[in-house]
Amino acid sequence: MQIQVDTREHKKEWERVQKQFDKIEDIQYFRSKLYVGDYQSLDNPRLVIDRKKDLQELCGNVTQQHERFKAELIRAMQAGIQVVILVEHGTDINCLEDVYFWENPRKHRIIWRTISGQKAKTVISERAVDGKQLYKSLCTIRDRYNVRFEFCSKKETGKEIIRILGEEGNAKTL
Repeated sequence: MQIQVDTREHKKEWERVQKQFDKIEDIQYFRSKLYVGDYQSLDNPRLVIDRKKDLQELCGNVTQQHERFKAELIRAMQAGIQVVILVEHGTDINCLEDVYFWENPRKHRIIWRTISGQKAKTVISERAVDGKQLYKSLCTIRDRYNVRFEFCSKKETGKEIIRILGEEGNAKTL
């Protein structure tokens, strides 16, 4: 299998995945700018993987960078490209439904401060998105833009990329 890797993929993250690819036989790769996503097999250019380092990054894409993220998904849909978002969150998130129970550290981290001589706890960001809100947004994205969400640990990313890109019949003509 030959895999094209986007040149905009973060250097440290790419080097980690590259080491995983190097341990697997019959995998060749090269770096070149992709139209959308981060990874694509030359055998099936209608299927791409957009890798996210964790749910926190995906949450930022969905909320703070929504217009850019949406534009990329629309571009893929118009070109007939199936996007799989691979989230490297770890063992506690294995499927989209698990996102519902995710506790965003930006929302749930507590800081103790002294106010008027009394200890008081403060949540870092009351407005931060929680798992329930993110889950609903991801379901909308899945349904509206024909996106698939997959989850893995960082040590399994290379194998998951190969598994997903090697699946037959995954690319749906839109």
